[in-house]
Amino acid sequence: MKLHLLKGLVAASVLFIGGSRAQTDSMPGKHAFTLKQAIDYARKNNVQVKNALLDIQRQQQVNREVTAMAYPHINASISTVFNPGIVTTVLPNFISPSTYQVLINEGVRNGSGTPIQMPADFGFIEAQFGTRYSANAAVSLNQILFDGQVFVGLLARKATIEFATQNAAVTEEMIVANVAKVYYQLVVSRTQVELIDSNLALLEKNLRDTRILYENGFREKLDVDKTEVQLSNLRTERNKVMNQVSNGYYGLKLLMGMPVADELILTDRLAESFVLDGALQAEAYKYEERKDYQYAQIGKRLNEYNLRRYKLSQIPTFSMSAVYAKNAQRSTWNFLGRGDWFTISNINLNLAVPIFNGFVTKSRIQQSRIDLRKTENQIDALKNSIDREVASAKNNFTSALERLNVQRRNQSLAEQVYQNTKKKYEIGTGSQIEINVAQTDLKAAQTNYITALYDAVISKIDYLQATGKLSQTF
Repeated sequence: MKLHLLKGLVAASVLFIGGSRAQTDSMPGKHAFTLKQAIDYARKNNVQVKNALLDIQRQQQVNREVTAMAYPHINASISTVFNPGIVTTVLPNFISPSTYQVLINEGVRNGSGTPIQMPADFGFIEAQFGTRYSANAAVSLNQILFDGQVFVGLLARKATIEFATQNAAVTEEMIVANVAKVYYQLVVSRTQVELIDSNLALLEKNLRDTRILYENGFREKLDVDKTEVQLSNLRTERNKVMNQVSNGYYGLKLLMGMPVADELILTDRLAESFVLDGALQAEAYKYEERKDYQYAQIGKRLNEYNLRRYKLSQIPTFSMSAVYAKNAQRSTWNFLGRGDWFTISNINLNLAVPIFNGFVTKSRIQQSRIDLRKTENQIDALKNSIDREVASAKNNFTSALERLNVQRRNQSLAEQVYQNTKKKYEIGTGSQIEINVAQTDLKAAQTNYITALYDAVISKIDYLQATGKLSQTF
């Protein structure tokens, strides 16, 4: 029997999870989960979901950083300076001309009796300003009174949180869809194993009956050998399926964020009632119900804020700053003792008017406008994609329901044919070939029914996801 239900199960599970590490340092747990419980567990433990929730917390801290820009910034500082070599400044000699002018005005004469004359050049004076040691203690205040970019940042805080929150919702929906698919895949596989066991029981009984008929001379040894080969092949097939199911459980645990060592038991059984319950909603779907559409709309709002930020960067900014400080100078370092400390204080109102920055702001405005148009184009494309997904999912679901109805009837007919053929075989009017063919047809019909049922389940999940109703269902 060709089994395709579990093909690629582990790979698909790993694809939709960022990674998980088994907890080998604790005792393995035991979990008996319905699908709802498995989904709730994944919502709490899946790595991608947990990281998406951490992104919300991180955005909250980023928003606090933006808010802090509007608050006063107060800083304190204290410093001391040692000047091994005080700077020497050369100044024009402004003292000697005054002295000479006084002497000239008083009529003072030199040693030879000649009146003193004003020299043509008095040269320079070498002077040192400052002391060898100085200290400064200050408190400064800076406050933005108006800045267009900061103002827009404050307005965008709510949208950024919504953006991170919606990203978490998109991630969670993706995990929910894949947990549901893998869960039902394993449930269907469990049903398939039960069918194999049922067929094993039929073959074993058939083998016993064939041996009795052979021992009584009504069958050949070849009939017994053929039945034994069929039984051996079916047992080998069962072992293969059980190995695939085991690997499927590992994949589901990985997807849920559950330690691989834990025991997981699936308590739900797959019934047609799940597929047929509200199979196709008559009401029209809405784009706004899709998580990814909501996410895209918030992204558009953020791009609009970004454009507004650059526009407001063209208007003046207004800020205030203030300083209060104490300063002291000493020839020796004794600032902890007595001595004068001189007060320095100022309050400044600052108005910065952008005039020309080489068209940088204009370029940024155009870039943000282009980004906004790109987002709008992506939203239009997303609408078309949603329309296509809904139409395709509806077609697939409708087709899956039709195949399920056909395979249900085929399975019922195959069971009737097998039972009638078996009765003929037991009374000696049927051949081994006939019962082998009937049994093969029954196995094929059972497998086809299971496959059709699983396809219908997956098609319904895809339809619910396409119409944005998946989170309402699970």
